[in-house]
Parts: sequence; C-alpha cells; structure tokens
Amino acid sequence: MSTGDKIGNMADKAKGKAKEAAGKVAGNERLESEGKVDQARGDLKQAGEHVKDAFKD
Repeated sequence: MSTGDKIGNMADKAKGKAKEAAGKVAGNERLESEGKVDQARGDLKQAGEHVKDAFKD
C-alpha cells in the first residue's frame, strides 16, 4: 500500500469522525450518518489495499 493511499484512507476516516461528532453535537442524524459512511469507506479502502498487498507477495 502506498503512502498516498494510507493518507487518503486516514483522511476519509478523520473526515467521517468529524462529521459524526458534529452531527451528534448539532442533533443532525443525517450528518452523523454521513460521518459513519465516510469512516466505513476509509476502512473498506484500507482493507482492499491490504488484499492487493497480500497478492503482490
């Protein structure tokens, strides 16, 4: 997994956590849900990169 991919995945997760927190504070369920989706997207991308790395070896 390249460093750029790692940074991108971590950015998705961080953005998601911020959205989720903002949604909780504001009582905005939609924003909170979007944050959870962004976090899951980052996790999925990272898992996909791990799979690709496993097949490279």
